[in-house]
Amino acid sequence: MRFHSPTSVAAVITGLVVVILFVGATVLAQTYANSLELYMTKAESQSMAAYVLITLLATVFAPVSTVPLIPIAAQAWGWVTAGILSIIGWVIGSMIAFVLARRYGARLVGRIVPLQKIQKFEAKLSSRNQFWTVVLLRLTVPVDVLSYAIGLFSTMPAKSYLLATTIGVIPFAFIFAYTGTLPPGLQIIVVVEIVLLIILIYYLQRWFRS
Repeated sequence: MRFHSPTSVAAVITGLVVVILFVGATVLAQTYANSLELYMTKAESQSMAAYVLITLLATVFAPVSTVPLIPIAAQAWGWVTAGILSIIGWVIGSMIAFVLARRYGARLVGRIVPLQKIQKFEAKLSSRNQFWTVVLLRLTVPVDVLSYAIGLFSTMPAKSYLLATTIGVIPFAFIFAYTGTLPPGLQIIVVVEIVLLIILIYYLQRWFRS
């Protein structure tokens, strides 16, 4: 009989918690849609800047996920704007993490995230298809962990990493933002489809490394 590792179990539990919080945030955002929209409209620029800043900081200081905040942003500003703001926060945050790892090394990174979490990516980043490997990994791996791993264990140029990161985060930024506007029942269907897509992407990135 094959047992799952504690890390795998923890990842599943974390994923379930994020999904529950995401659906819960959607219910709250849709219930108080008028009040939320009125408040966000009065201080639109400040609230958007705050959302990007929170997303950025959560990306740098792992392991915090701002995915449950996306339905609130989508309800307040529309799913397209929410997706764009999420992309901005994730990309800037990932670049900060990348630069910190590349410039200051494992000594600093170890104070922010456990090194054991990122060392498992070292072999994956030696692929001949490194750019597309990063794109595919970006679709399935938390932004913060992968950013530190690439900064530490690869020689990938910053410009290539920026492009790969942007390509990788765009699809799910808009998918999550749009999903945040759907009724909770439909969200479950979409989440199942996302999980299946992630599994497919996981096997694709293994194929790229081979």
